[in-house]
Formats: sequence, structure tokens, C-alpha cells
Amino acid sequence: MSKPTMQNLADAVGVSRITVWKALSGRPGVSDEVRRSVQQKAAELGYGSPPPPPSSVPREQTFSVVVSRPESSVFWMQIIHHIAKELARSGISLMYTYMPTAWHEGYALPASLSPGSVDGFIVLNVYNERLLGMLSASPLPKVFLDTVPEMQPSRLGGDLVLLEGRTRTRAITGRLLAGERRRLGFIGDVGYAQTNLDRYEGFLDAHRALSLAPDPSLSLTGPLTIGSHYEQISRFLDRLPALPDGIVCASDFIAHFVSRYLSESGRAAPDSIILTGFDDNPEYANVAQRITTVHVDTSSLGRLLARKLMFRADCPEAPPEVSYIATELLFRGPLA
Repeated sequence: MSKPTMQNLADAVGVSRITVWKALSGRPGVSDEVRRSVQQKAAELGYGSPPPPPSSVPREQTFSVVVSRPESSVFWMQIIHHIAKELARSGISLMYTYMPTAWHEGYALPASLSPGSVDGFIVLNVYNERLLGMLSASPLPKVFLDTVPEMQPSRLGGDLVLLEGRTRTRAITGRLLAGERRRLGFIGDVGYAQTNLDRYEGFLDAHRALSLAPDPSLSLTGPLTIGSHYEQISRFLDRLPALPDGIVCASDFIAHFVSRYLSESGRAAPDSIILTGFDDNPEYANVAQRITTVHVDTSSLGRLLARKLMFRADCPEAPPEVSYIATELLFRGPLA
């Protein structure tokens, strides 16, 4: 008879593998009743060695969330909040680690990300290839939310979670085209994030499906500098002899700058240009609940990231995963 596995034990007790691991290794986050049940079933099945004595119980686990912009928006803070809540249920502490937005000569990873200081980390809003390369080289368990197009999943050394945006943006663009809005533009830095590139590909897909070619002069897809989005977007739109019939934005963050421009420039009559976004971010009052966008369930996303890191810490030899998380279309205004 083959030796029982942790999954066999988990199935026999009716709990998760992480719960089994905690019960047998003396980790916090497991009730005494569940711990006894797991230990008893482990003895019955002949699984592993007896649990360690109290003196050898390891310290409480600590994970970190790595961010490059401390002034992170409500969207990011909601994700972090739900990561912390999920980890707390398992007795795991969460700390913050801040990184710069760009790599500079002599930069080294913070000491807080060294083995022994933290047991794993989740990477949010770090969009620099050099910095991502440094993080990927860490031996610690890690999970990334998004990446840059140049940093392929195989180079990350950990799990990658992406928000599904290509088909969603294709559907939004397709509805615009079906409504005879044929002069469409896309605004978003496609080199900044893989998710931005995916959304732009969806914009192109919708045109290809109808054998149409979008006018490249109506789209702004190059680098957008942090802190000067409005100025760059305004200069781009100012140079257009005629504004597009519709503008598909890579995010609600971008959309709110475009909306501000349209309002302040006076170049377009109200509702003459259909504006769409992504993320369903509530903090931008000029577009929130007003434009077609894509909803991201930050609660589920935060819990998922936490659970993925717990699994990665539990099973460090498991092959890295790439996951696309489903999003929800919210058609509003003229597209509803």
C-alpha cells in the first residue's frame, strides 16, 4: 500500500491541505478540535511523524505585500485590506514593503524581504522590469498581481494573477462599433502592464472581427509618466483635428482624465463622445457610475491572492501558476 499523502489526510478529515499542514506543524489558525482530529487521523493512516512538542513550534508566519506607490488608490487598498483579512483568519501577519516606481543604480531589495524576516510576499502595482527581476530572483514564495509585457510569466519564479480584460474590452469596443461609432481611440500605456496590453488587444480584436482597421492617430498607447497623465492626454487630444466618436480607456483612472479634458476644453458637446473605462473604481466622481466599465471584485481578488501565497508557502515545489480572473461587464449610458 502506498504511503498516504497530505491530500489523502485532508480528504479523510474533510479539511484543506493548508489546515492539515498547520495542524501537524503546530502553526496557529487551527482550532484544538480540528488539530486533534487531524493528528488522530494521521496516526490511523500512518502519515508522517508525530507533531512537534510545544518547544519546537515555529514562529507565526509573516507575509508582506510589496507596493511601489504608497499613495495607492482605493482600488489597491481594497485588495490589500482583503488580503490582510484572509491571512488573519489563518493567524498570519501582514506587513508592507515599499519599493520605488523605477530602478536606480545601487538599489537593493529591502532587508524586510530577506528569508527569515518574512515567509513570502505578494507583489502589487510594481511595473518596472528591473524591479520585478529582483523580486523574481528571491527564493521566497511569491505571487504577482499583473506584470509588465517584457517580464514573461516563466521569469517570475512565482504565481501570476491577471485580470481578464481582452474579451471584456473586445465586447465594449464591439458594441461601440455596432452603434456606428467607427472613429474610435484607445488611451492607455500598453507597455506599462500586461493587463493594459491585453485590453488594447481586445480593442483591436473587435475591429478585426468586422474587418475594420482603427485609425492609429486616434489612440495614445505610448508611455504615460506618473504625475503628468492629464497634461499628456490633454496635449494628445489637443493635436487631433477632430475628436473620436468614442474613447476606450485602459482604466477608470485614465477615463477620468479624459472626461476632465472633454469638460474643460469645450471641444465636444455633452454625450457626443462615448467614454469607457475599466476597474469600476468609485473614487473618480466624474466617471464613477456614469460610464461603461468592467467591475473587478476586489474582495474575492484579495482573498485569492492570500490563499495562493499560503499554498505556495505550503508547497514551494509545485509548478508556478498563471491565472486569469473573470471580470464583469457593466454597460452604462448610451451602451446600456
